[in-house]
Parts: sequence; structure tokens; C-alpha cells
Amino acid sequence: MKHIQQIVFLFLAFTIPFETYANSQDKPNIIFLMTDDQRWDNMGCYGRSEFNTPNIDKLAEQGVIFDKAYYAVAICMPSRVTMMTGRYNSNHRVGFVAPDDYTLSQADFEKGYPALLKNAGYRTGFIGKVGFTVTAEATRPSTPKEHFYKKHMGEIFDFFAGTETHDRNGMVTWSEDNEALEAIFKEGRENSGRTLRTGEAMLRFLDTQPDDQPFCLSVSFYAVKHDNNKDIYMPHFEYYKDFNMSVPENWEEDNSDDLPKVVVENARGPRLHAQRSSTPELYQRLVRRFATQCYSVDEQVGLLVEKLKEKGMLENTIIIYTSDNGRFQGSHGLFDKCLLYEESVKAPLIVYDGRVPEHKRGYREDALISSVDMAPTILSLAGIEVPEGVQGRDFSGVLDKTQDMSQWRDAVFMEDLFLVDMFQERYKQNVDEINQKLIDENKSYRSHGIRTDRYKYFVYYEHDPKIEELYDLEHDPLEQNNLANSSAHSELLKKLRKQTEELYREAIR
Repeated sequence: MKHIQQIVFLFLAFTIPFETYANSQDKPNIIFLMTDDQRWDNMGCYGRSEFNTPNIDKLAEQGVIFDKAYYAVAICMPSRVTMMTGRYNSNHRVGFVAPDDYTLSQADFEKGYPALLKNAGYRTGFIGKVGFTVTAEATRPSTPKEHFYKKHMGEIFDFFAGTETHDRNGMVTWSEDNEALEAIFKEGRENSGRTLRTGEAMLRFLDTQPDDQPFCLSVSFYAVKHDNNKDIYMPHFEYYKDFNMSVPENWEEDNSDDLPKVVVENARGPRLHAQRSSTPELYQRLVRRFATQCYSVDEQVGLLVEKLKEKGMLENTIIIYTSDNGRFQGSHGLFDKCLLYEESVKAPLIVYDGRVPEHKRGYREDALISSVDMAPTILSLAGIEVPEGVQGRDFSGVLDKTQDMSQWRDAVFMEDLFLVDMFQERYKQNVDEINQKLIDENKSYRSHGIRTDRYKYFVYYEHDPKIEELYDLEHDPLEQNNLANSSAHSELLKKLRKQTEELYREAIR
């Protein structure tokens, strides 16, 4: 009976005729690839050909490229939890700073997509940067000085090779043949950059995969974050060392006059920009190094696809490629992320489905997608019911064009709850008092807002008076002209202000 239900689900879920799928009686394999801090346009298929990403571009050509995908939150820890659980930052409350500075409870972790797929019979794997801590109960602070990978994640992942920010920070590994993983991540291995080691572990997972079981593998590359020599595979840097990278039109040496004063004085983006991307020379050095890492990741994507072909798995495998947040790289006179401008919150998103016939592959999609949609979509693609409490929407119907787009969302909700001053105080006992003091002193730049098909609105809601920004992205994609004080847009402002508040109320339920 269960077998029949799975077949019926797949029949209803996809418009492509059932008989066109290879091995359609089986659940699909799912590979979720995530980079760290990769700006959405830092690859060829998103329009910047100097980023040499032929394998990612080929995956995109044979899949679906989303042009309006957005992060619900654009900083690594809460973004990763949002994608795994399908819940907004203000709901799961896992983040870097008080009052939303909790670890992820084991009970909530077990409601994430890896655990639910494991319960449904999938072999599960995780490789790379975890980025958050799972504890028995949700506790504060969210960045404890000890992590408990196997203790609290060991029942969920059959194959694990991960750690916090770097793979040199005491990698934790386990699998059926752990000696092979330990050899891959052995300290001091020569000529094996962190991205190559991640790729080796990824291929090892496939080499140890049983023929009679579906799998879900989550790969979280440490690249492209960090750009010193020990984080880069330097042989790949030879391609870029003298390359003249293009410069976005909204790159500024100093754009502080156009940013809210509270951001200029309190956020870390302007300060880091001055240090890292505020001159043409600094910009070129930085972006060449990010491009090198993009190329290293791309090489691993190519090896992944070839391994899937070699093992006869590709035709029943779904590959999802995204990142955890963007990076400004000098746009708006900013470095870093978090703030709700496009460079930070717009996401690369590519979905390849090997089950889809070739003549139905390869298109671009402009539906509004949120990172909170990842978990429910992965569950749906695996034929698993999405549990109550998941806030994202399943976009598998968008992928196969069965979704009635008149019933799809008309806005995505985004938020930024990070304050650098709070991060510096995160281990103190009185963090809530410190947080309130910052708000009282008008130093908070927390914000939330929405992106519609055409407009972007957000508000620094803890500032007094509130500061609002409104952009017409159809005519002003680089967000150079704030329309919040335009009388011609006053009714639109009211509408988007109300819609933002409504979506925020839904997020915190």
C-alpha cells in the first residue's frame, strides 16, 4: 500500500508523463550544495563570465535558474537553520546575537529535512561547514565554545565530515569507513585545498552508497568565505592573479552619504569596506580571490556530476545549488552581508533534476522564492509530507510548471537581526540589558522588509524615528534612488509597509 501511495504522489506531483522517468518507482536522490558567502552574480550563468564556472553553468543550462530567489536572512548561522528547518529567523531564533541567540534544540533539528528523510529510509550525509550548534535543549549563547556534533547529530547523519568555520578546526568525521574520511582531512596534507578535500569527501560518499537505498547529501563548502592563502587552492589562483575583474556600477570608495547614518556609524560593513574593498587595488585583490574559490567549487561540481554518471545515478538525482548569503564586495560602499540590499539578500539558485527529459530542461524562472522554501521543497521532491510548523512554501510545482502562479506569493519576507556590538558582547550574562541599551541609544540597525516582483521595501524598525527605504528594482536594480520620501510613491509605501508587518506577524507565529 505504501508503495502505491508513493507512485500516486509522484504522478500528481509532476506534469512530465510518468513513463518518461528512469527508475521512477524509486525515490530520487537529493544533493544540496551550499557555498559560503557567494554573491549571487559571481558565476557565469548569472551574467559575469569572468567568473569561470563552466560546470555550474552547464548544470544551470540543463536545469532551472531562478532569477528572483532571496534569503529570508542573509548571515550564515540563521540562514543555514532557516534552510534546514523551513522556518524564519524570528521564529526559530537561532542567531548570533541577543535576544535571538539560541542554539538549535535537538527536537527542532529532528524536524529538519535531513532527519525527516532519514526517517523515510534515506541514507543521509553532511560534509563541510555546519555553522550552528545543536544541543539537547535550545540554550544561550548560540556560539558555545564546545560543539556536540556526534552526540546530537549522530542519529541523523549516516556519513558526516564537518566542523565549524574551517576544516582545519578539528574535523569531526564518521561513516561506515571512517579511516578514508580521516585520511582525506588529515592535517598537513600537501596540495589539497579545503575545497578539494570537501570534494573528495563528497565523492567518497557516493562511492560508499548502497544500490538499493535513496540518499540525501548536504554539502556545505567552506568557500568562498575567507581569502587568505591557506584558504585558497593556489594553483587555481594562477588563472586570476593578473585578471582584471569587472566592477559593479554601484561600487563606491566611500558612499557613506547615501547610507543611513545608523548604518554608517554602527554596522561593520562600512568599516570592513575601508579595510578590504575601498580602492580599485583592494577590490581587484579581493574579487580575484573569491573568483579563484568559485572556480575550485566549480571543479568539484564537475567531478560530482561525472561520478553520478559513472555510477548510473544522475538520471534519478536532483541537485540544488545555492549559498547561505551574499556579499557586498564594495557595492554601496559596503563589505560584509546582512543588510537588505540586493548584493546581500539575493541568492543564486539552480535546480537540476535528472529525471526530467532533456527537451523539458533548461529555462529561467522569475517566481519569487525564499530560502525558507528549501526544506519543504526537498521534502516534497522526496515524496514526504511537509510537517506542521514549516513556514516556507514547496516550489516543486514551480519547477515542473504545475503551480497556479496566480496563487503563488507576491512578496518574500526578509530580515536582519544582527548587530555587531551585540556580537562582541555575546558571552556576557547581561546581554539582554546590553541589547536594550543599544536600542535606547538609537544604535540599532535591525531591519525587515519585503521584495515584490518589482519593488523592495525595508525599515530599520528599532530606530527612532524609523528609517525606511524603497526601491523600484525594475528601473533601479542597483538601488541608488530611495523612493521612501517620494510623494508619488506614498500610497505604494503604505501598502508595502502594511504587507511587511503582516508577513512579520506570520513569521513569528
